[in-house]
Amino acid sequence: MIKKAKKYVPGSFRDPSGFLFYKNNIIYRQINKVYKENYDHLINSGLYETLTGRGLLIKHKEVDIRSPEPGKAYKIIKPEPIPFISYPYEWCFSQLKDAALTTFKIQKIAMDFGMILKDCSAYNIQFNRGKALLIDTISFEKYKEGSSWVAYRQACQHFLAPLALMSYRDIRFNQLFRIYLDGIPLDLASLLLPASTRFNFSLLSHIHLHARSQKYFADKRVKINTRKISRLSLLGLIDNLESTIKKMKWHPAGTEWADYYDDTNYSTKAIEDKKEIISRMLKKTRTKMLWDLGANDGLFSRIASGQNIFTVSFDVDYAAVEKNYLRSIKNNETYILPLILDLTNPSPAIGWENRERMSLTGRGPVDTVMALALIHHLAISNNLPFYKIANFLNQICRWLIIEFIPKNDSQVERLLYTREDIFPDYNRKNFENVSGNYFNIIMAEKIKDSKRILYLMEKRGD
Repeated sequence: MIKKAKKYVPGSFRDPSGFLFYKNNIIYRQINKVYKENYDHLINSGLYETLTGRGLLIKHKEVDIRSPEPGKAYKIIKPEPIPFISYPYEWCFSQLKDAALTTFKIQKIAMDFGMILKDCSAYNIQFNRGKALLIDTISFEKYKEGSSWVAYRQACQHFLAPLALMSYRDIRFNQLFRIYLDGIPLDLASLLLPASTRFNFSLLSHIHLHARSQKYFADKRVKINTRKISRLSLLGLIDNLESTIKKMKWHPAGTEWADYYDDTNYSTKAIEDKKEIISRMLKKTRTKMLWDLGANDGLFSRIASGQNIFTVSFDVDYAAVEKNYLRSIKNNETYILPLILDLTNPSPAIGWENRERMSLTGRGPVDTVMALALIHHLAISNNLPFYKIANFLNQICRWLIIEFIPKNDSQVERLLYTREDIFPDYNRKNFENVSGNYFNIIMAEKIKDSKRILYLMEKRGD
């Protein structure tokens, strides 16, 4: 659970329409008086009921509590809680694509009710119960016939440009979100995209020519809202963005871990025994939320999610996370959230005052962490000593389910084929001794038909 030491949510200060704050560890949103007309229209027009009924907008209740800024307050609402806040640089291709298509779907529905999105930020989308939904209730404003779409640039920078780069160039370009919080600059996207994309009318219009227009008008005085655009033309613009993104593809293949379970030393017997041991360990913990670090395609994450434990299924491999997410969508799974994470360089705290977007550890600690088939990669591939690993895990969880893989395991032998063995301390005895400084070892069970050991540990008291 995230510790809410401060009253205001650090990432909620840019919009004059309102802000998020905590009281008694519960999140609330203040609707400011300047947003009164738009909020009333959202509620009274039926748009709120339509969007929440279709699972596209977060639900809320109006509550009567004291405002932190009563002079500005019109309403206080209590949004439905989101179990885990994630960010675009942690999403796979299809997650960002679904976030984009959800945003455009909301935009078209809103126009039927006389409203339009004034924000088109990917950060306004979260994944809850297996689906993308808008969490920013104050993103809407009343639509005025002939007015331009103020969120158009943001839609291109937050959705179209990164998806185009991921699809046409390299899937890892989503990490540019960590550098550019307001989306990928269109001039940069235009520079990076292959020349062939200029023959795609939509990409030519929305990225290449859009970027040129931004550059041309950058140092010129331009009157705001002088150019009129009809409702029909605006809907055509949105339809074009939507259809362009729908056509974008990325096929998860060819990465190191995409087909891990097709090339593992686990026998069927060992995998089934491992599942059974993990299931028993979980039942001892009474876990509500779990992080699975190095989850690959989520095979073992689903032991937890199958027990109705909300499970964040992390992996560094884009193809594995893509497969994990597509499987969760296909099976309508509501307790699993696949995300991209390089554990040796996890998501940092970024933005204004380094507080707008939370670090990984800032979103913890969590009830339970699983670290399966991970320790040897951290210790041998990344030269991390056991005490560093144990100290980090101690910071983010109460319960730990961790797998130790000895040196005579074929997967560890594979890691050592191409390098000198400089790891004399990599052994079970030292692993247990070091772990014991941070955790109490509750269970240790050898996996059948395997040389590996599974541990259940509980964080030691301070």
